[in-house]
Amino acid sequence: MGPPAEPDLYRDTWVRYLGYANEVGESFRAIVPIWLVWASYGVATTYVTADAIDKGKKAAVAHEHDVGKTTQVSVAVVDTFVWQALASVAIPGFTINRICAASLYFLGTMTHWPLPIRKWMTTAIGLSAIPVIIKPIDSFWCMTTKLISC
Repeated sequence: MGPPAEPDLYRDTWVRYLGYANEVGESFRAIVPIWLVWASYGVATTYVTADAIDKGKKAAVAHEHDVGKTTQVSVAVVDTFVWQALASVAIPGFTINRICAASLYFLGTMTHWPLPIRKWMTTAIGLSAIPVIIKPIDSFWCMTTKLISC
C-alpha cells in the first residue's frame, strides 16, 4: 500500500463549492439584479474550466512519454469539462431555476402573501433544494455517462 492519494483541489476541498455558485445565483434570481445571476454562472464556469485545465495538466504528466499524449490530454480536458459543465452547472442550474419559478408561481396562486415575502420564500426554497438535488444528479449522471469514475 503506497502513500495516500493527494486530495483533488477541485473535488476534495472547499474549492468544489465554487461549482455551486450558479445554483445560489438561481436561488436569488427573484430578488437580485440579473447580472448577479449571470456572474454566478461566471464563477461556476471558471471553476469548471480550471478543473478541466488541471486534469489536462495531470494527464500530460501521467502520459509524458506516451505516443498518444495529445489524445490522452485532450480526452481528459474534454471529459472533465463536459462532465462538470453538465453535472455542476447546466443541470443543477436548470433544476434550481425551475424549482424557484414553480415555487414563486404556486406561492402567488396559493397564498395572499405580499410579493417581497413570496420572493424571499422562493429564494429560501431554492437554497434549501441545492443539497437535496446534488447527489441524485451526480448519481444519475454517473449511471448514464460511464465516462468517469464517480
